[in-house]
Amino acid sequence: MVRVCGLALLVVAVGLSPLRATLEAGAEGGESLRLNATECGAIGDGVALNTSFIQSAIDRLAAGGGGTLVVPAGVFVTGALFLKPRVHLRLEKNAVLRASTDVAADFPARRTRIEGHFEESFTPALINADGCDGLRITGEGTLDGDGRKIWDEFWRLRNAAADKNGFRNLAIPRARLALIENSRDVVIEGVTFKDSQFWNLHLYRCRDVLVKNARFAVPDDYKQAPSTDGIDVDSCQDVAIEGCWFSVTDDCIALKGTKGPLALEDRDSPPVERVRVRDCVFKRGHAAVTLGSEATVVRDVRVEHCRVLSAMVVANFKLRADTPQRYENIRYQDITLESSGGAFVSMRPWTQYLDLKGLAPPRSVVRDVTFSGLRGRFGSFGGISGNPGQTEITDVRFEEVDVNLARPKLGVWAGSEIRFETVNVNGAPYLP
Repeated sequence: MVRVCGLALLVVAVGLSPLRATLEAGAEGGESLRLNATECGAIGDGVALNTSFIQSAIDRLAAGGGGTLVVPAGVFVTGALFLKPRVHLRLEKNAVLRASTDVAADFPARRTRIEGHFEESFTPALINADGCDGLRITGEGTLDGDGRKIWDEFWRLRNAAADKNGFRNLAIPRARLALIENSRDVVIEGVTFKDSQFWNLHLYRCRDVLVKNARFAVPDDYKQAPSTDGIDVDSCQDVAIEGCWFSVTDDCIALKGTKGPLALEDRDSPPVERVRVRDCVFKRGHAAVTLGSEATVVRDVRVEHCRVLSAMVVANFKLRADTPQRYENIRYQDITLESSGGAFVSMRPWTQYLDLKGLAPPRSVVRDVTFSGLRGRFGSFGGISGNPGQTEITDVRFEEVDVNLARPKLGVWAGSEIRFETVNVNGAPYLP
């Protein structure tokens, strides 16, 4: 009998490791080890710093062969936590893991993937998981970034900068709520991501991921919480995002990779492939689903059976002049629009932090893009343009569309084979 913070882990058979015993018990309907954070000294009073207690619980679960860390009701303040293989996280109803706002002390800088490359010294996430195949983060509880103080400081520094446009987005340490990397068979279900200091959920080089019935939110009264992307799918394959709700002030979902004229040579940034976004509600954000801005190859994407409730870009294609990009086989279908503003599609040059590194401008391709089953009311169709002499845009189709738009014409400044089939706008057939 091995004691782990007051809970017993029973090795049930001679010759079985603790891990094997735990897994076999679970497979036969028994309960694998569940460890309550409070049994390791964590206090959910919204004041006490619990980093060492919670990390100790994670480490002990890992040493015992794995199990589930259960966070009960309460507000548990903590710094960066690092999950281990075979250790899962369960947030019970009314449970809150809240990020400390003393970022320098409680989120020691380290090498981390961010904005399409590895930053040698930047803030880790609240929840970090690397090489954690089979990871489960579940429950009705909340990951809370307590971001308002951090956002205010970001804007104070930016507004004081002599060159506001040159103010680096990483100039102030800010914690993401979760960074999951190099992992397969990951499920994140039911959890609320709230008030993140930076991106909410960052997936990097993962495969076979399901994000289901999760919520991503910043307060309605905060005009622009900087870089509060809901989900960043970075260099991942086979990702499903289902039944999620988004109310943020940046991209709700961003499909990302790397950037720069040598991006195709970056072995750390494989293509984003086979992404499915289904049955989601987009209440607030710059865009519902964005390709870029750091992205090279994005292919085989389906966004379907979704609702868009406010003025945003629904389908956002960021075209970098310094990066060879290939966006192809993209489908937005069965989308309900419920706003008097916003644009359905935006394909346009993206020049933020442009750096050709002295090399010739690369070529990019956008092809095989379909918008079908659009209905409801919205601000405009939007527009299609590219980087002159660099971007080839071809085979863009609008099919089975019935919408009421304040600005009914699609702006087309680049592209070929842009086709309309059974498209009605404001009660009449659309004439390009």
